[in-house]
Order: sequence, then C-alpha cells, then structure tokens
Amino acid sequence: MNLTLKVWRQNNDQSGGQFRTYQARDVIPDMSFLEMLDVVNEELISKGEEPIAFDSDCREGICGACSLVINGIPHGGQRGTATCQLHMRHFHDDQTITIEPWRARAFPVIKDLIVDRGAFDRIIQSGGFISVSTGGTPDGNALPISKSDSDLAMDAAACIGCGACVAACKNASAMLFVSAKVSHLNLLPQGKVEKDRRVRNMVASMDEQGFGACTVTGSCEAVCPKEISLEFISKMNRDYLVAILKQDTATSKE
Repeated sequence: MNLTLKVWRQNNDQSGGQFRTYQARDVIPDMSFLEMLDVVNEELISKGEEPIAFDSDCREGICGACSLVINGIPHGGQRGTATCQLHMRHFHDDQTITIEPWRARAFPVIKDLIVDRGAFDRIIQSGGFISVSTGGTPDGNALPISKSDSDLAMDAAACIGCGACVAACKNASAMLFVSAKVSHLNLLPQGKVEKDRRVRNMVASMDEQGFGACTVTGSCEAVCPKEISLEFISKMNRDYLVAILKQDTATSKE
C-alpha cells in the first residue's frame, strides 16, 4: 500500500504547530501503525530530515504510551485496540491518514505527537495507592472477596492510563481514568480503609490538573482500548457523594 500522511509537527507547547504531508510507500498490511511510522522515519533520517516524534514503549497494548489521534479518533477507532495494536490492513491503498497528538490543556505537547501525561501521575500520587503495611506476601485466600467485586476490580484495574478518554471527550474530562483508578482499590478490602479520603483527593487533584467536567456522552468508553465501562463513573460519583457527606457531618459535629 501507498499512503499519504498528514502529521502534526510542533516543537513544544509554547510554539505553533502545523500539519506536514509525508508519503508512506510500500506499506505491508501486517505492519502495525507504529511500525509504519518507523519506516517513514527511517526514510526521513536517510534524507537528513528530522524524524516524526511519537511515543511508544511496550508495543503490546499494555503501557498506554502510543497516544495518537488517527483520522480524528484516539487510537484509530478499532474497538479495544491501542495504536500499537492497530494494523495497516484496516486502511486502504492511496488513503490519506491524519495523525495528531492528544488535544487537551492538561496534556501539553512535548514535541510533535508526544504529550506530557504527568497530570495522570499527579492524580495517582494524590490517592491511587494503599498505604497499609501488609508485611510479607499474604495468602491469596486470606481475605475473602466476592467474585462480583473481584471481577469488577479487575475490570477497573485494566486501565492503562493512555488518556484516550480525555482526547475523545469534548470537555477533556478524565473521569473514566480517575473512576477506574478509584474503583479498583475501593472495591477491595485492602482499599476500603482509605476509601473516602482516596476519592476526595483524587477528584480534587483531577480538577486541579485542569481536566473538564463529565457530561456522560460515552465517547470515552467508545475509544478506550481496554473497554473500561461508564459504570465506574457512576460508582465513583456515589463514592464521592458519600465521602463528602461524611466529611460534612464530621465537620458539623466539631
């Protein structure tokens, strides 16, 4: 296949950017999208031109680094697929492909297609952990957990923090990410000790980082490569309301 690529090029978040056009020739359908970009970069380097900067790490759909908006859709629009898992057989010969970075104030552009997702790290630092000392590794059956709670916690923990939910949302909301990180801990016995403090702190941190409000359009769930459910947003909202009510009650008694 031969493809035309319109790629966003930008030096940093302080400079302006623009689309530049490149040709991807003799693309093998079984290539991943990132492998196709590797080939384009090899050609640019051979010509003495600056290669396209894009992020990647595991290339197995685990790390979430491959953050690209492809033809207007984060990760390219294939259900349950990260950019690194997207194959070129989903495109056709002579097609024009537009490639952009995540577009959100909380994700400033580092260079070209790479954005700074440090805002997610700061949200995790505010409460996405369990601080109880467990000592040695506990026996797997020491704490009884219902299968429904266990399954839900595992579904939430599947979030890889790629940020596609933010990129797809018209408000650049991080609610799907935060709700997954809150829920997978709050559902388990080890996480219930800090449940109320966790949800208050993480929601507050999300607001501080500049993410928008959630209007539940479902665009986040539609593009999530791990298919995280909107139900986790509902669960986090309930947990947050309970935590705020408890805090208000405690304050009024002082």
